[in-house]
Amino acid sequence: MRAVRNGTARVPELAAAFDVSPMTVRRDLRLLAREGKLERVYGGAISAEEDRPFAETAVERSEAKERIGAAAAALVQEGQTVMLDIGTTAVQVARHLRGRSLTVITTNLAAYEELMPESQITLILPGGVVRRDYRSLVGVIAEDSLSQLSADVAFIGTSGVDAEVSVWDTTMVEVPIKRAMMAAAERVVLLADRQKFSMGGVVRVCGPADIDQIVTEDELPATTDIAVREAGIEVTIG
Repeated sequence: MRAVRNGTARVPELAAAFDVSPMTVRRDLRLLAREGKLERVYGGAISAEEDRPFAETAVERSEAKERIGAAAAALVQEGQTVMLDIGTTAVQVARHLRGRSLTVITTNLAAYEELMPESQITLILPGGVVRRDYRSLVGVIAEDSLSQLSADVAFIGTSGVDAEVSVWDTTMVEVPIKRAMMAAAERVVLLADRQKFSMGGVVRVCGPADIDQIVTEDELPATTDIAVREAGIEVTIG
C-alpha cells in the first residue's frame, strides 16, 4: 500500500487510500496505539515492531551498497577527517577506507570494527547509548561529543528521499546524530541506493540545501534528478 512506506503511515495518505476523513484515521490510529500495534507520531504512525537486526539489513541490496561504498570512499583524500553515520552502507564506505591515512569519527559500531585493525586510521567514538540490534551509538552524550568535533566530510545514510529531495529517517533516535554530524562537517554526502528515492520515513532529517553530494549506484528517477540538479547537488554514480 502506497500509504504505508517502510513501516510508516501518514494521516493524509491513509485518509486518501481508504477514502475516509483524517479525523477517522486519527481515531483508528489512537485505538491501534492503545492495543500496542503501532506507535503514534506527529502526523501519522510507525509500526510498533522492533528495528530489524543489523545483520538482516546488511544483506539487502548488498551489491548496490558495495558500489556506493567504493565510490564514496574514492571521494576521500589522504589525511582528511571523515564522519560515518550508522547503517550498512556506511560500513561499505569504511571497508573501502582501509589502508588509508585518515581520521574517522563514527557512531557506527560495525564501521568501527571494520577499521579497528587499521593502525594508520585514527578512530574516534563519540560515546553514547548503545543500540545493540543496530550497532550504533545514540543519545545526548553522542550528540554533545559530535558538537565538539569537526570533519572534512560526513557520509549520511537515509531511510528515504522524497521528490523534493528532503531526507527522511524512520528511527527518530538516530536523527539528532545525523544532524550533529552534518553540522560538524564542511561537506555532507548522502549515501542512497536508487530504491531509497521511492521510500519515506517518520522524521525529516534535512532538505536539499543541506546536502552537497549524493552517491548512488544508478541513475536517479527523472523527477528527482531534476530537483537534485536544480538544488545544485552533485551526483556520483558508483
